[in-house]
Amino acid sequence: MTAPQQSRTFAVDGWSPSSWRSRPTLQQPEWPDRGALAAATGELATLPPLVTSFEIESLRAQLAEAAQGQRFILQGGDCAETFGGCEPGAIAARLKILLQMSLVLVQGGKRRVTRIGRFAGQYAKPRSHDTETRDGVSLPAYRGDLVNGPAFDAASRAPDPRRLVRGHERAALTLNFTRSLIDGGFADLHHPEYWDLDFVKHSPLAAEYQSMVDQIGDGLRFMETLVGVNVAQVHRVDFFTSHEGLVLDYEEAQTRQVPHRAGWWDLSTHFPWIGVRTGDPEGGHVEFFRGIENPVGVKVGPSTEASALLRTVERLDPFGTPGRVVLITRFGAHEIARRLPALVDAVKRSGRPVVWICDPMHGNTETVVPQSGAGKGVPVKTRKFGHVLAEVEQAFEIHRAAGTWLGGIHVELTGENVTECTGGARGLADEQLAVAYRSAVDPRLNYEQSLELAMLIARRMAR
Repeated sequence: MTAPQQSRTFAVDGWSPSSWRSRPTLQQPEWPDRGALAAATGELATLPPLVTSFEIESLRAQLAEAAQGQRFILQGGDCAETFGGCEPGAIAARLKILLQMSLVLVQGGKRRVTRIGRFAGQYAKPRSHDTETRDGVSLPAYRGDLVNGPAFDAASRAPDPRRLVRGHERAALTLNFTRSLIDGGFADLHHPEYWDLDFVKHSPLAAEYQSMVDQIGDGLRFMETLVGVNVAQVHRVDFFTSHEGLVLDYEEAQTRQVPHRAGWWDLSTHFPWIGVRTGDPEGGHVEFFRGIENPVGVKVGPSTEASALLRTVERLDPFGTPGRVVLITRFGAHEIARRLPALVDAVKRSGRPVVWICDPMHGNTETVVPQSGAGKGVPVKTRKFGHVLAEVEQAFEIHRAAGTWLGGIHVELTGENVTECTGGARGLADEQLAVAYRSAVDPRLNYEQSLELAMLIARRMAR
């Protein structure tokens, strides 16, 4: 029998899956029934894992390639999944747009693309305030379906530990359906002429887009002719899951040791990340994630100081393991040029082998009040497509100037034609936001905007 490999974190002093409880830990629910919490987490600890250690190791190796510019990471999905949204049409639509975007990026960037879905577990969200007040009534804030319900009543807003088990069930159903679609050669992706490309004719780059799509189709059909089989049969598409590792009771319950491998593995997802609000290097979230074998993402925003970021990276990756730490920057189009270069320089001088990913969504959120249309006078959160694109473009240039690689993008999107972000080739305006605004939390790029963003990034990579 082969002895287990020595783990990167196996000898970490003082760490256990519960050692985070000794640290100040933000954004945790105030569970009213501790006995119900113990019962729920105890059940979670006995349920089968959602992912495997083999898959996690594969992702870590691919992230290490991205750090060297040999691979590009496409991470995307809903801002916050809901239990009600666990239905086949929505899951298939998200998967389809991610696969289509990845083919566009492969064609433009001439490098392999790793697909990471921001789903099958993205059920919890951080909140700016612990409570929400309406008409003089204060109730706990909605923290995502993993914790409580969105309806503004006392019963819905009370944190319910049974939701942790329901979250695992919904994640398992989502992941099972996703894997089945991929294994079945989903959606004729080797025939881009079947894609929904109506928006292309609205763009000044229409001819370039069509040429790009034609090249993808020609290349894949050439591969089919060359090997004599359908492209979907040539190689199974790797697909990984991710979510913000926010509710640590949930993460701890799914963290375990596995046969023939040393260390501890968070088997609720392949790739958890730490948010800006919970990124304190001395806090409970960094303490928890420093001891697991998964690659770990860290959101980096305008409030992030270089010294604290370096301390976080050091705690998460004391041995400098390639593919271990992913820094996901979210500054906004108007702040990235002022904030990012100093952080890139500091990390580069430290010699840490991190992966840099651009999140062009969260820093560009704004509230508008449409002056006409169905939503006239009602404030609504949105993002401008032009600002999203501008942040990605600047990220490419900043890393080029620094001699580092932009290893990927992280976007909130849906495969449906919602109206939540403005702009894009079709020119969605503020007055149209109310037509199909469905997000319960943050605005997402729709199908057309997502594919257009991929095409523009591919155009940039080709240069």
